Amino acid sequence: MTALSVREQAVHLLRRGISNAEVARRLRVPQGTVSWWKHQDLAKRNKLPGRKRSACMHCYGDELNRPAYSYLLGLYLGDGHILLPNEYRRTQSLQITCDDKWPGIMDSVEQAMREVLPNNKPCRVRRTGCHDVKAYSNHLTCHFPQHGPGKKHERSIALEPWQQEIVDTHPWQFLRGLIHSDGCRITNWATKTVDGVVRRYEYPRYFFTNTSTDIIGLFTATLDAVGVQWKASIPRLTGQVNISIARKDSVALMDAHIGPKY
Repeated sequence: MTALSVREQAVHLLRRGISNAEVARRLRVPQGTVSWWKHQDLAKRNKLPGRKRSACMHCYGDELNRPAYSYLLGLYLGDGHILLPNEYRRTQSLQITCDDKWPGIMDSVEQAMREVLPNNKPCRVRRTGCHDVKAYSNHLTCHFPQHGPGKKHERSIALEPWQQEIVDTHPWQFLRGLIHSDGCRITNWATKTVDGVVRRYEYPRYFFTNTSTDIIGLFTATLDAVGVQWKASIPRLTGQVNISIARKDSVALMDAHIGPKY
């Protein structure tokens, strides 16, 4: 008869109701390893106690908070990425990197994750000068089919018809997510001499910068849809595309719906 492996022995004992700590002591393995083996055994038999599945409109027909999703989509395209499961991770994770200078935006990112994935609690991971706001769900690639190997600007980025419908219905949330990730609102100034007196004039403008021409196209197409005028420039050194919004009426429209980072 083939001898049972340590893992099989552990599962056998766990099914008899012996505690994780006692199994770990008897077999001389870490208690965390025993807990993981128990989790996998329960999942295999569909007996995980009280475990809530991740919400997914595609797999389960769950309702999707569409305004929150439009905002989170903009954040993902600007500053987010998805990590797939591997030998160290059991679940897909969505990560949005937020500068510590804008704690209000960090709160908005976390709230959007809670509204789009109501059964999955987000968390924050501290890094130098910033935090990664993260959510875990094995349905993230259902929500963000733009995920793929390599950097976003090195592959095609196009919205699925259902995503485009959401963006068309909630364009300002989408623009807000893009601005909160890869954009800013600044105050420019210029001087003008009037009757021999040098006067300083200040005027606000918005900028959005990205290397992906596809993401730039999504941003500018949405600006067109809401009536915001813009101009594009490509700095020689970086090759990134800068979108500038400087006309007074367009800035006022952006201020009414987006405003400065906070």
